[in-house]
Amino acid sequence: MKEAKLYQKLKEKRLKCLACSNECIISNGKKGICGVRKNINGKLQLLVHGMPCAVHVDPIEKKPLYHFLPGSLAFSIGTIGCNFKCPWCQNWDISQNRDENFFSKELLTPKKAVSLAILYGCKSIAYTYNEPAIFSEYIKDIAKLAKKEGLKNILVTNGYFTKESFDFLNKEHLIDAANIDLKAFKDETYRKYCGSVKGIKPVLENIKRFHKAKIHIEVTTLIIPNLNDSKKELKQIAEFIASIDKNIPWHISRYFPQYKMDEKKHPVTKIETLKLAEKIGKATGLRYVYIGNV
Repeated sequence: MKEAKLYQKLKEKRLKCLACSNECIISNGKKGICGVRKNINGKLQLLVHGMPCAVHVDPIEKKPLYHFLPGSLAFSIGTIGCNFKCPWCQNWDISQNRDENFFSKELLTPKKAVSLAILYGCKSIAYTYNEPAIFSEYIKDIAKLAKKEGLKNILVTNGYFTKESFDFLNKEHLIDAANIDLKAFKDETYRKYCGSVKGIKPVLENIKRFHKAKIHIEVTTLIIPNLNDSKKELKQIAEFIASIDKNIPWHISRYFPQYKMDEKKHPVTKIETLKLAEKIGKATGLRYVYIGNV
């Protein structure tokens, strides 16, 4: 546990968290939506600083990043908690976990994380598995040391950073690459299914913001039947990405029922649907469209 940086003090010991665009107002003794940022006596504490629950060495293509350090390994770190509540989440056992006893029993300090990344021959450290925005301060402490050792820093994110949290990490150009989820193109989907307070707008803003900052980005969309798989919506997503940069890779991922999703209403994505999305993406002018999870 360590005091967070991204927050503002309000009256009566209430705090406004600035880590993500939900911008939770947190009363004394309470946690934000993510479950890992807690108001303790008028100070916001990051409960998972140094306490990841998932640490692995992954091929960078698994992030997925196909155009950044191809063929290399990424030292991957994730914690419990998330600012979203997507009912299809494949990592729901950690992202929706709010049990503080589920934290790592062994402290993974920033220095140790970097040392392990080097030991295992990784060229980067990826902040992944759950939403990295919620542990931005932990990321920064690791990323600064990683940079000194020549390692790259990668975010695998739902794109719900605030401008403050983005600037917090980008001010020293600590982030080199990101895979950003663009889950749908309907505001309603983000609000109803993801529980995002401000809908889709922050995600779209952050894709532009990351690109403008010259951070390498790739975009992923999980194609879910009867949710975001209409020709109209797939075209809207592709056109939005193309409007920023036609060289941004678009990863079209196949959905399998997970967590709380109704298998009858939202069955496994058909290969034909993925091929249709690929066709739409290329017709829109995107140069790199990849079908995944097949």
